[in-house]
Amino acid sequence: MIKVGSIVIDCKDFNKMSTFWREALHYEVSKLPDPGDTEPFSILRDKTGSGGPNVSIDRMEPLRGKIHLDLYTDDPNGEIERLLKIGAKVYKSHEPETDFTILEDPEGNLFCIVDVRES
Repeated sequence: MIKVGSIVIDCKDFNKMSTFWREALHYEVSKLPDPGDTEPFSILRDKTGSGGPNVSIDRMEPLRGKIHLDLYTDDPNGEIERLLKIGAKVYKSHEPETDFTILEDPEGNLFCIVDVRES
């Protein structure tokens, strides 16, 4: 069996991105960067213990492609509003034939808010 253990996000503004994703996912910091490190690395984890994947924030120029996360919720409008308040932007609004809205984080990484309510 295999599962996602960590999703790595390379970024330029470590503090902004670490704060954004910690607040967006309601995660906690489980590994702090070493003081004075020019390329800080931090691990955020699910504080509820439900087994959600870790999200790692790595301050370095992105060497790989952009990331993409699907964030499932039964309150898409509420979550979109909350995420916009902490720095997200709407990339593509929800369309009637879809169950998602595409947002972007403060550095332009795209992610989806997926409505998981049953019709």
